[in-house]
Amino acid sequence: MSELLNNDNQALREKAKKIKLLIFDIDGVLTDSSLFFDNQGQEYKAFNSKDGHGIRLLLDNGVNVAIITGRKSELVMHRANNLKIPPEYIYQGYRDKVPAFYELLEKTKLDKENIAFIGDDVIDLPIMSQVGLSIAVADAHWFVKENSDLICTINGGRGAGREACEFILDAQGKLDDILQSYIRS
Repeated sequence: MSELLNNDNQALREKAKKIKLLIFDIDGVLTDSSLFFDNQGQEYKAFNSKDGHGIRLLLDNGVNVAIITGRKSELVMHRANNLKIPPEYIYQGYRDKVPAFYELLEKTKLDKENIAFIGDDVIDLPIMSQVGLSIAVADAHWFVKENSDLICTINGGRGAGREACEFILDAQGKLDDILQSYIRS
């Protein structure tokens, strides 16, 4: 069992029970922050398949997913399409992420307490300070970790997203049934 799932902080679990939307940053959360460019300037990113499966588990179990990222990349759209994240929930190129967050709030009609955000750097704090559950990856900037409700035990791009997804599903009482479904015939 994930070390994070052993977290029995009831206040944290109560926050996670209310989550209906998890917003992801990309670089440093769904990737390890590395940026690869070839000689023609083509960008490459490596996404973790475990994070992708965690996102699918959320989407298949009543928790929506969105992306707000400071950089803009076609790779993000390809990955989001692959995971079936609604295109209208993808916000790229927002160095100041707050306008995208408010647009998403308007679009979803959710209260802030029903939203979680997982980030890694100080650019994420203006949103993280407003949501119902703020999550930092294990290798997040120290100030981000200091100002987060929950800190993953896994680094960004290495499965931290999956860990956060499973924490939310566990708090909502869904994870055991999901996992058991993989061994039932």
